[in-house]
Amino acid sequence: MKTAFLFPGQGAQTVGMGADIAQAFPAAADLFGKANEVVGFDLRKVCFEGPAERLNSTTVSQPAIFVTSAALLEVLRTNSATANLRPDVTAGLSMGEYTALYAAGAFSFEDGLRLVHRRGEAMQAASEGTQGTMVSIIGLDEDKVRQLCDEAREGDVLEAVNFNCPGQIVVSGGIGACERAEKLADKYGAAKAVRLEVAGAFHTAMMSTAAEALQQALQQTRISPAASVRTLANITGEYYATTDEVVDGLTRQLTGPILWHKCMERLLADGVEEFYEIGPGRVLTGLMRRISRRTKVTNLRDLGSLKALIEA
Repeated sequence: MKTAFLFPGQGAQTVGMGADIAQAFPAAADLFGKANEVVGFDLRKVCFEGPAERLNSTTVSQPAIFVTSAALLEVLRTNSATANLRPDVTAGLSMGEYTALYAAGAFSFEDGLRLVHRRGEAMQAASEGTQGTMVSIIGLDEDKVRQLCDEAREGDVLEAVNFNCPGQIVVSGGIGACERAEKLADKYGAAKAVRLEVAGAFHTAMMSTAAEALQQALQQTRISPAASVRTLANITGEYYATTDEVVDGLTRQLTGPILWHKCMERLLADGVEEFYEIGPGRVLTGLMRRISRRTKVTNLRDLGSLKALIEA
């Protein structure tokens, strides 16, 4: 039976995440301490205590989710009851792909955290230089969403960028174009359109300066995809095979669409039966329910869910 570890992306963060596992498991506490040294500020305190406004900022939320997910993973690896639980494949939603590559052994914890921290800084800087946002369109298929974008664009940037699951596609672009898309969604039969609380138009050309900065950081990092644990690329739904593919995939991620639905369909087609979502929140568990109702995802997000698995 094949096993997949899945890792959430930006938006999964909540104040208090990681505090209970750090208190209960020294291995998790050590990782938060190491993270503070890498990023150069008290990331642990922001995760555990907030304030929410700081945790939710792009520059903080991305490394915060990476570290919390890595801490949960560390408990699985170091606890005798779960040490034999290992993935055949890993995948992560957008920023979560960095955690997936770390879990697969493609780079060290420190290097992964440095990359994610740089990614958040670069995306924030690109957002401040543009006027963009994102809107989740609920209840439409891909064709309808593309038609909606075509009508609402009016010369601005507006693209379908997150193909999360059937009936949930996120569009991203200029604020004016996104506002028009919100208003037109009803005309195309959408159940609703929800503006996302993000700093900018992620996964579009408006993030091109961030992609350039990130590519430089990636090229300076030691990356070696593991042959034993494969990682799916968000932008293709194919497995990474080489270092160059990882650098290209993580760079293109910032300006191109995230094909999460396709990635999960690929894992199911390849015979993966056991899925674990490791990290704050339950976003990926919910998406899988929409993709394949009969597929169960074990959600590991806090001390309670970890204990339930350890004591099972």
